[in-house]
Amino acid sequence: MQAKIHWLGHSGFKITGEKTIYFDPYQIADTQKADIILISHDHYDHLSLRDIGLIRSKETTIVVPEEINSTLLGDVRSLYPGDAIEISGVQIQAVPAYNIGKPFHPKSKYYLGYIVTMGGESFYHSGDTDYIPEMKAIRADVVMLPVSGTYTMTAEEAARAVADIQPKIAIPMHWGSVAGSRADAERFKQLCQCEVWIPEKT
Repeated sequence: MQAKIHWLGHSGFKITGEKTIYFDPYQIADTQKADIILISHDHYDHLSLRDIGLIRSKETTIVVPEEINSTLLGDVRSLYPGDAIEISGVQIQAVPAYNIGKPFHPKSKYYLGYIVTMGGESFYHSGDTDYIPEMKAIRADVVMLPVSGTYTMTAEEAARAVADIQPKIAIPMHWGSVAGSRADAERFKQLCQCEVWIPEKT
């Protein structure tokens, strides 16, 4: 990979390459300024104004679901599932993220996952979601998927998503903090046929 991927804990990631991109920063220690911040939905462990403030500059663009656009000021772009935009040469596609048979992330809220393409490499951050039919159409080099169950899909369901997407690298997330444990991440690794990276928090 040309870009470097840093797990910031829970569902938070930083990707550094041609641009510095954050996904769902929450309880982070990092203060490197962001070019782009992507927020999947408005729950406290994904939309954290404190953490956004640590990494935001006047040049930062924040991308959010349409439903939470009014929460933030500045250069904020709001998307619905299916929308796509380009920011400073970075391609961003918004995809659905929702629960099936759980009340936490209803489809009607239009929460988002993101497929980001930078420097010829693609990264899929699913947000908080179950294993949903739309995943069969997703293609990405790297996928970041929740594995903790309860509020999201389980390790077993996440492995089914990996089988559909067929990435080069899969990274488990949404464990070790609000829900889930390293055992969920290890179970996910056992079930996947591709390379799996279980990161340490940076």
